[in-house]
Amino acid sequence: MRDKIMYGLGALAILILINDIIHIMGLPDEVNQGAIFKIIFFHVPVAITALTAAAVALIASVLFLVTRNFFYDALAVAVTEVGLAFLAANLVTGSLWGRVIWGVYWAWDARLTSALVCWLLYAGYLMLRHAIEEPTQRATFAAVFSIFAFIDVPIVIFSIKWWRTQHPQPVFWGGGSFPSDWLPYFLWNMLAMLLIGAVLTMTRLRQEESQRELDYLRRLAHSM
Repeated sequence: MRDKIMYGLGALAILILINDIIHIMGLPDEVNQGAIFKIIFFHVPVAITALTAAAVALIASVLFLVTRNFFYDALAVAVTEVGLAFLAANLVTGSLWGRVIWGVYWAWDARLTSALVCWLLYAGYLMLRHAIEEPTQRATFAAVFSIFAFIDVPIVIFSIKWWRTQHPQPVFWGGGSFPSDWLPYFLWNMLAMLLIGAVLTMTRLRQEESQRELDYLRRLAHSM
């Protein structure tokens, strides 16, 4: 059943992306920024997907500490890895956008710096997991660290409100501009990214559960 859901969601995401890319290529260039503005169809959705993954990791980490159910630990690491990949995509697309508009790939303003710190924190989460072998201790330390890392997420979101930054204001809740006829394609792309994130998380979760079963059998064999 899980396989059917994964394949169905994956196929739906691919169809949405193909349809959207075809229509996006046919859209006129934005008046002020030109063709590069179309990167927003990917830059923002991957960012939202990454921050959604961070929220899921936070909830899973809290649930593990409360219940000691290792399913939540597996979910936390699976969704963190996926979120880290999407956040990396956000940083890359933002750098490409910045190179055209600002003339540089990177500016050390509040939004970009806090997003980079967020990526480093969650990369540190994965490094911490690899450094601890005992499963219960690893899951506990990782859950605490995941909760700590999430502190940076609202800083990333509201940094352009709290400090003066080179990054433009958000187009939907910060006074930025966005062509109204582009909105449907943007929302469909956002749905596609969220679906891809869900499929990748489910795939990684299955791998994590299989690895845990193998580790358990290996420990059981050594104890006999």
